[in-house]
Amino acid sequence: MISISEQAQAHFVKLLEKQAAGTSIRVFVVNPGTAQAECGVSYCPADAVEDTDIQINFNGLNAIVDAESKPFLVDAEIDFVTDQMGSQLTLKAPNAKVRKVNDNAPLMERVQYVIDAEINPQLANHGGRVSVMELTDDGVAVLQFGGGCNGCSQVDLTLKEGIEKELLARFIGELNGVRDITEHQRGEHSYY
Repeated sequence: MISISEQAQAHFVKLLEKQAAGTSIRVFVVNPGTAQAECGVSYCPADAVEDTDIQINFNGLNAIVDAESKPFLVDAEIDFVTDQMGSQLTLKAPNAKVRKVNDNAPLMERVQYVIDAEINPQLANHGGRVSVMELTDDGVAVLQFGGGCNGCSQVDLTLKEGIEKELLARFIGELNGVRDITEHQRGEHSYY
């Protein structure tokens, strides 16, 4: 679930030596599964561990994760890097904003996961987003654009050269194309 580099483990052990006996670190996600999701690490005294918490043992320390955060911390990495500028603890949690789905999940869920995890963050730079509305029997993902994408002059290019190419490459033999059902209305909300 979470990997902690040896450098980060040593850093945490040094910090925990100054805390009360039995103190662990807690790794968590605030607002998991939303665009506002943020990951954090804090001290976790022994009396703050809940029955539903997950305990992960590392070299000289325990990491505590609450049950709600667990699926959003899949593939999370904690590292401690030292360079000419100093030292820095880094926490990367690629699934914090979007819960990772299994490879054997229904196609609709897997397509929406790729859109939420990889495509929508790029569209968000322009105030846009896209959602899968349905998958047709002939393997076409029916999409609907919103926000700044609605009425944008580049939406066809984004759909065919960006989203469709990415999805067809990811879901070979499962998807045959994409179709936009958005009734595009130009206005102040449009990016272009």
